[in-house]
Amino acid sequence: MEQKGYRRGSFQSATSDEDMLEIAGASMDFSMADDDPPLDREMGGFSSYNGGGVNGTSTVMDFLEEPLPGVGTYEDFNTIDWVREKSRDRDRHREITNRSKESTWALLHSVSDAFSGWLLMLLIGLLAGSLAGLIDISAHWMTDLKEGVCLAGFWFNHEHCCWKSNTTFTDRDKCPEWKSWSQLILGHGEGAFAYILNYFMYVVWALMFSLLAVLLVKGFAPYACGSGIPEIKTILSGFIIRGYLGKWTLVIKTITLVLAVSSGLSLGKEGPLVHVACCCGNILCHLFTKYRKNEAKRREVLSAAAAAGVSVAFGAPIGGVLFSLEEVSYYFPLKTLWRSFFAALVAAFTLRSINPFGNSRLVLFYVEFHMPWHLLELVPFILLGIFGGLWGAFFIRSNIAWCRRRKTTRLGKYPVLEVFVVTAITAILAFPNEYTRMSTSELISELFNDCGILDSSQLCEYVNDFNSTKGDDLPDRAAGPGVYTAMWQLALALIMKVFITIFTFGMKVPSGLFIPSMAVGAIAGRLLGVAVEQLAFYHHDWPIFSGWCSQGADCITPGLYAMVGAAACLGGVTRMTVSLVVIMFELTGGLEYIVPLMAAAMTSKWVADAIGREGIYDAHIRLNGYPFLEAKEEFSHKTRAMDVMRPRKNDPPLTVITQDSMTVEDVETIVTKTTYSGYPVVVSRASQRLVGFVLRRDLIISIENARKKQDGIVSTSIICFTDYCPPLPPSSPSVLKLRSILDLSPFTVTDETPMEIVVDIFRKLGLRQCLVTHNGKLLGIITKKDVLKHIAQMANQDPNSILFN
Repeated sequence: MEQKGYRRGSFQSATSDEDMLEIAGASMDFSMADDDPPLDREMGGFSSYNGGGVNGTSTVMDFLEEPLPGVGTYEDFNTIDWVREKSRDRDRHREITNRSKESTWALLHSVSDAFSGWLLMLLIGLLAGSLAGLIDISAHWMTDLKEGVCLAGFWFNHEHCCWKSNTTFTDRDKCPEWKSWSQLILGHGEGAFAYILNYFMYVVWALMFSLLAVLLVKGFAPYACGSGIPEIKTILSGFIIRGYLGKWTLVIKTITLVLAVSSGLSLGKEGPLVHVACCCGNILCHLFTKYRKNEAKRREVLSAAAAAGVSVAFGAPIGGVLFSLEEVSYYFPLKTLWRSFFAALVAAFTLRSINPFGNSRLVLFYVEFHMPWHLLELVPFILLGIFGGLWGAFFIRSNIAWCRRRKTTRLGKYPVLEVFVVTAITAILAFPNEYTRMSTSELISELFNDCGILDSSQLCEYVNDFNSTKGDDLPDRAAGPGVYTAMWQLALALIMKVFITIFTFGMKVPSGLFIPSMAVGAIAGRLLGVAVEQLAFYHHDWPIFSGWCSQGADCITPGLYAMVGAAACLGGVTRMTVSLVVIMFELTGGLEYIVPLMAAAMTSKWVADAIGREGIYDAHIRLNGYPFLEAKEEFSHKTRAMDVMRPRKNDPPLTVITQDSMTVEDVETIVTKTTYSGYPVVVSRASQRLVGFVLRRDLIISIENARKKQDGIVSTSIICFTDYCPPLPPSSPSVLKLRSILDLSPFTVTDETPMEIVVDIFRKLGLRQCLVTHNGKLLGIITKKDVLKHIAQMANQDPNSILFN
């Protein structure tokens, strides 16, 4: 979700869960950093890093015996250096392994370090599962609160309120303990005035819930809005957005997610649950030093947390792991796969123990179908796939156009008013229609349902002929008046859901897209399923039906069509394939429907990709200008490194620092007058032979601390990046040696290197920058943002959109 309408400064509160440490009292301005701009403010000690661990020294600075706080960390809205982070972790692990041979205590420390990852996964699973159960129970209760209240206890939702009632099965929703608002206020629930009162209370509660949600988001945690998946994809790729996974975001997102879902808006809780689980993972990382101090290790944890989030959202642990692998993760080693599986397992087990729906299932819309599908049914299944692809492409284009309008017009300045208006329209349109009045999860549950003898839903009001009933299976029957009424109500619900979701996704409240997309597909699928069912009933002698659908047989399952349609529409919007199919069959508990699901998912992806290559999350990443380098796209243009590097022709020369001839004042002047995130270090300006690369942040912190803690460091002191500094006159001030903060092995390419290789290097190694040389001499620099701008330019897009906006 983009942060439209909010100032960036508003996120920097004194109560942020990751407050920066004071760097020796120095006042430093990092807001101007113009290179690729970084997640967490942890500024504790660090393992020294020297060129990927090559030729490193054991101390950070000559005048300090201990590591300098702040060196090796990242500023907000910058990209981490994956190579450096992995090198630091290898150095730390090597040191622990070597020490484990020295004493029993060191051996125990080594064992605890190895076990800490699994313990962290256990804690993430427990916390994510508990929060998901709390959200499910609260949302169910508050959704029912819009229609009435339980006299036996106001904290019971409608279903739980009627559990102990003595009413018959057909009247199970009309138990005396549950009172609608008209019954409570007027004493009766019949008549026009009672209907108007119920209508009014429904709209008022919906407005109250949504307004409270948007005010909490705006006032306490602006990052709590939206689904969070585009930002989590960006964070997992190495970008840092401080506070996005903090404590305040977790608390406010959990509360406002319940309010937003309960308000009846066309949104779901599944996407935001991934954000909630990642917040849990990020916060729990602070308990373990190796994850707290290493951004790359932390992202492995966040990948596993995303899997746990989908696990509790759909009750699909395996689907959650595959979702993290297929959709959100940038770096997913085998070790992370195992830990993701464990975290998803613990989260699902915790949610199952809480049993939020009272049906021993992890989701509200768990169903089981009993009849197999026939080969000829693949035709309507593929038609549903085509519909899903068309709907996905239409939704993405429309929603991105609306969100862009929100970002670039005055509309973005009034998020509360926007939420109020959309909620009012949604509630006013939703109440008259039974299928839009109920929560979207309940709607999907009803659409997936396979009609049985005891079902009292309108969708199951067929003309019954029990003489032909065989066992528990009901034959295909003629549709009764209730089914026809349900069909036109569902058609109206489909039109409403298709259009209202466009304006809802992207507002300043937590809003997931999984459930609304599934609802659109489930409605379309159920409509098609009933149509095919009636066609088969009235024309069972047609050649296409005669071979497998005789009169009185149970041939067509409309609920299966709803499930296939839900998968098709979700696939069209998100472009998920493998994880989507696994999630859907975990929902149904049946393996025999994998082929219809696969056919629909692949068809929807092909159709949607033919219209537009981006899924909804990638489209929002591009809309917000996040520096995300998509690993799935091929770069096929014949450009070279010299075409992309800076400086270009007619640009000022590259800003460099010499290894042993510049004073503190010279370096401070360079840092003050430029906004780059780092500087190449060369032997001399004349030779331009490359020595290494030093980060702006490390330079500022080191110089500020040297001025305070090392005697004799003044503006005229020479800064030396070599082991042996040149001899100086006796009267000269002390030399400041900064070799320890120098990266001695920066990645370099020649000016003739094809850009497709450079792009591959950036993708696979997660680089922040790459230096360009010619015959060993430094020519220029390519940053991640330069690569992104070049890709945008080649695709005829605005290259200046690649900025955090």
